[in-house]
Amino acid sequence: MEYIKLIGILIIVLGFALKLDVLAVVLVAGIVTGLVAGLDFVHILEIIGESFVNNRLMSIFLIMFPVIAIIERYGMKERAAYLIGKIKNASAGKVLSIWMVVRSIASALNIRIGGHVQFIRPLILPMTSAAAEASKGCPLSEKEEEKVKGLSAATENFGNFFAQNCFPASASVVLIQSGLAVAGYEVSLSDIASSAIYVMVISVILTIVQVLLFDRKVKGGKKS
Repeated sequence: MEYIKLIGILIIVLGFALKLDVLAVVLVAGIVTGLVAGLDFVHILEIIGESFVNNRLMSIFLIMFPVIAIIERYGMKERAAYLIGKIKNASAGKVLSIWMVVRSIASALNIRIGGHVQFIRPLILPMTSAAAEASKGCPLSEKEEEKVKGLSAATENFGNFFAQNCFPASASVVLIQSGLAVAGYEVSLSDIASSAIYVMVISVILTIVQVLLFDRKVKGGKKS
């Protein structure tokens, strides 16, 4: 009978499959799960309310989605592509190389810029696509478009992941130090951060090589 407490998962799956309202489905799943588990209805509402209050800052994050949509609606994506297309000798590799360096330095200094929603989708991707078309001299193929999307997203991931440990006070560095301390290794935060610089530099170099190789393939496609 313990499996009956998993009924909330079934409700969510069915609700999503039937394309019902997401918020309503999640609330119903939570209430039903609580009732099946023997909780009082008022107590269930208290848990839901407390969870909402504790995670209310998430609503600030969600605000950026309609903001980005409005910006795109009024042409930021097209304007970014137009401007980068006017730059002489622009290429996808150069755009992504510059972004990789900027993103890595920002992460190393714990400066919160970037993000797939905030930067990649509305700004970096259209600039990279326009630069690739400018260097090729004709529209990109579907395969090349998908490659541009992948590389644009990859630079964001690489720049953030491999450079964030360069900041001594970042949560990840503190976690590494505590893990090493449990294992019997006493190291300082600055030692961990300084070691991470080498990883960041290597990741930047390898990423730049990767995107420049893509440039060569795009230009090679122009000749064929």
